[in-house]
Amino acid sequence: MSKKIILTGGGTAGHVTPNLALVPELRERGFEILYIGSYTGIEKELITGAGIEYRAISSGKLRRYFDLKNFTDPFRVIRGYFQSRRIMKSFRPDVVFSKGGFVAVPVTFAAKKLGIPVISHESDMTPGLANKLAAPSASRICCNFPETLKFLPKEKAVLTGTPIRKEILMGDRRRGLELLGFTEGKPVLLIIGGSLGAVHINDQVRAVLPELLKDFQIIHICGKGNLRPELQDRKGYAQFEYVDKELKDLFAACDIMVSRAGANAICEILALRKPNLLIPLPLGASRGDQLLNAASFEKQGFSKVLREEDMNDQSFLGAVHELWEHKDEYIEAMSSSPLSDGTERICGIIEEICSR
Repeated sequence: MSKKIILTGGGTAGHVTPNLALVPELRERGFEILYIGSYTGIEKELITGAGIEYRAISSGKLRRYFDLKNFTDPFRVIRGYFQSRRIMKSFRPDVVFSKGGFVAVPVTFAAKKLGIPVISHESDMTPGLANKLAAPSASRICCNFPETLKFLPKEKAVLTGTPIRKEILMGDRRRGLELLGFTEGKPVLLIIGGSLGAVHINDQVRAVLPELLKDFQIIHICGKGNLRPELQDRKGYAQFEYVDKELKDLFAACDIMVSRAGANAICEILALRKPNLLIPLPLGASRGDQLLNAASFEKQGFSKVLREEDMNDQSFLGAVHELWEHKDEYIEAMSSSPLSDGTERICGIIEEICSR
C-alpha cells in the first residue's frame, strides 16, 4: 500500500530547499508526494522544476507591521484553507510536512481539521510566526538548534538538524571553474545573499570590486533583478540572479564564502566545510533570527560575523581578508562539528507518524 505525503512551505528558498532535500529519501521509502504552495512564490518554480506535482493556493503574508494588506490578507488565508481542504480530500495524504512560511498556515489548519497528522520543521533558533501558528496543529516539531527546544512544546519537540541536499556535496571544482571561466591559481570568493538577494551586500561588494579582484576571483549570486549589465564582462567576476543545477559546482569551485545567516544557508555551508563571513539581516529588516543564528556559529568557531550596521568598505575588505588568512581554523572547527544531515531522522519520524 502506497504512502502519501503533502509537503508545504514557501516565500523564500529557505522554506523550500529542505523539502527538496527530503524528496529522494521519501521516494525511496515509497511515498507519493504532492506539494502545496502559493501561486506566485519562488516555491512554484523550484518544485515544478524538480518534477514534483504542485498545487497552488491563495495565501496572505503574516506581517508584524502596519500595512493595508493586513485587512485583506486574512480573507486570502481563509480561501487558502478551503482550497487546502479540497486538495487533501482528493489526494488523501497520510501526513503533512510543513517547512513554514505564510503559505503553510492554511495548509496545517486544514490538515488538523481533517485529522491528518502534521510534522513541522523550525530552522531558526527561535520559532517564526508561521510555525508558532502551526504548532497547535503539529504532532511533532523538528528543529536545528538545541537552544530552540526551550521555545517549543516539550512533548512535540525533536532535535533533528536540517535536511541537506545531497547534490550540493557532489560538485566538481574543475567543472565549476570552467563554467565561470576562472583559473585554478587564484582563490575564489562566493557571495550569496539568499534567494531574494541582498541589496546592501550587493552594493558593498560592487563598491570594493576593484580591490577584491586584486586577490580573488568572485562568484556573485545577487538575486532576481540585481544584475549589473556593465559588469557582465568583467574579468574574474561572474554574476548570477539565481543558480540551480550548477550551484554544486560553484560551491566546489569556491574557497571562501560571504552569506546572509538564514538557518538553512548556514547549515549547508557547515556541511560543505566552507570558511564563511556571515552578514545577518539586522533587526529592522527581520525578527532577529539571523543575528542569533550567526552568533551561535561564531561562538562555535564556524563563521566570522560582520553586522550590517558595521559594514563599510574598510570593514568588509578587512573581514574578507581576515577570513582568508584564518581559513584553516574555520575548516578545522567545522570538520569537528557533531551537527549532521537531518534527512534520515526526519523521514524516520514521518514514517513513524504514518504507521500509527
